[in-house]
Amino acid sequence: MKQTHSIKIHQQLVNLDRPYIMAVLNVTPDSFYEGSRVTPAGIEQRVAQVISEGADWIDVGGYSSRPGADDISPKTEKERLMPALDMLASEYPQYPVSVDTFRADVANWAIENYNVAIINDISGGHLDPEILEVAGQHGVPYIGMHMRGTPQNMQQQTHYDDILRELTLYFAQMSERASSAGISDLIIDPGFGFAKTIDDNYLLLQRLRELLVLNKPILVGMSRKSMVYKMLNIRPEDSLHGTIALHTMALQNGASIIRVHDVSPAYQMAAVVNKTQKQYD
Repeated sequence: MKQTHSIKIHQQLVNLDRPYIMAVLNVTPDSFYEGSRVTPAGIEQRVAQVISEGADWIDVGGYSSRPGADDISPKTEKERLMPALDMLASEYPQYPVSVDTFRADVANWAIENYNVAIINDISGGHLDPEILEVAGQHGVPYIGMHMRGTPQNMQQQTHYDDILRELTLYFAQMSERASSAGISDLIIDPGFGFAKTIDDNYLLLQRLRELLVLNKPILVGMSRKSMVYKMLNIRPEDSLHGTIALHTMALQNGASIIRVHDVSPAYQMAAVVNKTQKQYD
């Protein structure tokens, strides 16, 4: 039987009793997948598209976390985020928006000025521990990801004796820290592609169900990542079919939320998986 969870978004209880789709909105000039980059002029069109295609949430990111990406200042990160958050707050004030940041200051600014509903932190609170307090004080769900180091050096830190054992311990400790910070709704993200080899990623996907012991919703982000395109020796632009296969397996193995670039194909896939699970579980 599939685990189901509930989280509170904008003071409303949301039951994750079906796969939820988080659409990527990258307002960065250097994200790994060129097709995901959105200029200020293209934000409104991109938002309207992903909402019409069935996205449940939009995740706005102003800091590229691809391996070796340039570090930027909090000021630059806010400047990149502002056009998207302005538009969303104005045109879609009730739509659940997540901000992809590891900085407490940026998270607090986004919640206080734009009523952002979710904080998505690639570092799980390790790069800026105060971000946990921000999420707790504002009562928003917190997505904590597994990563070692920083985006600049994480791919030099890929040795694991037992990756699933290490991630289980990591998230158990994160759960304690989140609870101490007042976070009621913790979502865990195994961090596919972050401080992991291609083989690590596939082992993690195969054994993803082991993380259900933590009794937390699992979010996965594998869309067009190197575990697809490098393994197949293709470009990110050509990796949609492989991405859909990965997300199908992730949902079958216990994930509740998928973070995607391509909403319409993901929506169709998720509906088929959900129908199968509800019909025969």
